[in-house]
Amino acid sequence: MKVLVLGTGAREHALLEALARDGDVTALAAAPGNPGMASVADLIEVDAMDGAAVARCARDWGADLVVVGPEAPLVAGVADAVRAVGIDCFGPSREAAALEGSKAFAKDVMAQAGVPTALAHVCRTVEEVAAALDALGAPHVVKDDGLAAGKGVVVTDDRAEALAHAQTCLARGGDAQVVVEEFLDGPEVSLFCLSDGTCVVPLEPAQDFKRLQDGDAGPNTGGMGAYTPLPWAPPGLVAEVVERVAQPTVDAMARRGTPFAGLLYVGLAMTSRGPRVVEFNARFGDPETQVVLARLQSPLAGLLRAAATGILAGHPPLRWSDDAAVTVVLASPGYPASPTTGGVLHGLAAADAVEGAHVLHAGTARRGDEIVSAGGRVLSVVGTGPDLDAARAVAYDALARIELDGGQHRTDIAASAARDARVTA
Repeated sequence: MKVLVLGTGAREHALLEALARDGDVTALAAAPGNPGMASVADLIEVDAMDGAAVARCARDWGADLVVVGPEAPLVAGVADAVRAVGIDCFGPSREAAALEGSKAFAKDVMAQAGVPTALAHVCRTVEEVAAALDALGAPHVVKDDGLAAGKGVVVTDDRAEALAHAQTCLARGGDAQVVVEEFLDGPEVSLFCLSDGTCVVPLEPAQDFKRLQDGDAGPNTGGMGAYTPLPWAPPGLVAEVVERVAQPTVDAMARRGTPFAGLLYVGLAMTSRGPRVVEFNARFGDPETQVVLARLQSPLAGLLRAAATGILAGHPPLRWSDDAAVTVVLASPGYPASPTTGGVLHGLAAADAVEGAHVLHAGTARRGDEIVSAGGRVLSVVGTGPDLDAARAVAYDALARIELDGGQHRTDIAASAARDARVTA
């Protein structure tokens, strides 16, 4: 099977590394990819937002399967364009991708499906936002209705800050709107669920870290690290989420005439009242993909193709490593507000040489013989080991060998989970 992965980030690099371990995969391509992917895939220059160009690229390269990584091409209908030329594509249709493209649409589907989630108000004016903030109280949660690259959410006790974020979102005009939500207490969990439009197959849960700084301080980001497994998660959590959230949502989408085939990302808050959905995404999450796929032992290509072609129910049960995986994100100076790019990265080979570690490229570019930063999040450094302590040690050992002037990373990824696991062992 020849597989083309669309995207440029560490999520796509993780997908390629997992596909490269699959004996049924005969060739890999990344479009447009990044320098780190060149060791496992052909790099093909293409505009990922141009459905016709992506479909033409896939046909010319001879792809049997296209995997769409980022959310923006999915919301733009790129998966539809690929399927229209007769190539299997893993990723929901434009209409189904509205589960991520519109928070208001997702809330409507959740209501129809009876999914437990936060109370919410969809607001189109500043006055409506102010009333919703007062009705729900602090902490305030304000979400841009549309795509915002993981940075469209503000959670704050400061009413003025919440209102200012809403004003910025609404200032786009047109059909701009925001969702003001009830704050959900408790730790968050990310669960990826594959669907072929009817059947749901869950992957292993993970937890990511949204805030920039240690101790969950600083601004919200696209994610600064992640780990799996979750030793503190209650028994039966995955089965409960499939039964109460994922399957009802897939069923509701089918009833609407917009079947969801692809990856349903369920972001959960483990509240005192039980799991509640924080958000849906329509694709693999970043940086959770980096750790979840590090533990997957089942061949990935056949799994994704089964979801893309409606035969997921017949797929064999998934096999997982008992090891733990931790990823730590290295970000550019100034991220997330105003990242400074162009810094030279040193020590990549030394980091990759650490046993149990691998370095996944996100925002990188090649400049002559050098690899330089080219985005806010630059690398995901993944460590694996028999437990979270060991996986953390590997990840941070590898990260310590990488130099980026002014680079930022958290030092506490998975630290509390590892400590709690030691205490209860």
